Amino acid sequence: MKEYERKVLLERIDREAATVGTRIPDEIEIQGEAIELRSFVFEIKRRDSIPQGERERVERAKRNLRRERIERVERIEEGTISYEAGEELAASIIGIDRALEALEGLRAPSPEAEAERQAAADRKRWMRFLKQALGRDGGSAAGSRR
Repeated sequence: MKEYERKVLLERIDREAATVGTRIPDEIEIQGEAIELRSFVFEIKRRDSIPQGERERVERAKRNLRRERIERVERIEEGTISYEAGEELAASIIGIDRALEALEGLRAPSPEAEAERQAAADRKRWMRFLKQALGRDGGSAAGSRR
């Protein structure tokens, strides 16, 4: 690969809007393991927030994607590959960036929000219990006699 071609590829990768309109790759090989990246990202994004049990899995995926991105950029920087191979690497790097953006955009529920959600659920259960105990539940026998 020629020096100017290498620079063009590196510039394309670093462009701020490089991921606009880019699809997340269906599958990507990271450290010799094939990962169905697109389905993983969409599975996680379907939820409003990252559940406690999934946080470590998502964080590990983000670390692996960042590591793979660095390795691929270094291969382009070395310039020992063909321009065509460099183009493929650049496209895959931009796809990794798109997946990282999607995963970074997710939020974990804050402890305060989780506590508030729990308190609201507790209040709702308590009110339901009181209505049943006082016979004001529309479906109970006591409530239907009135």
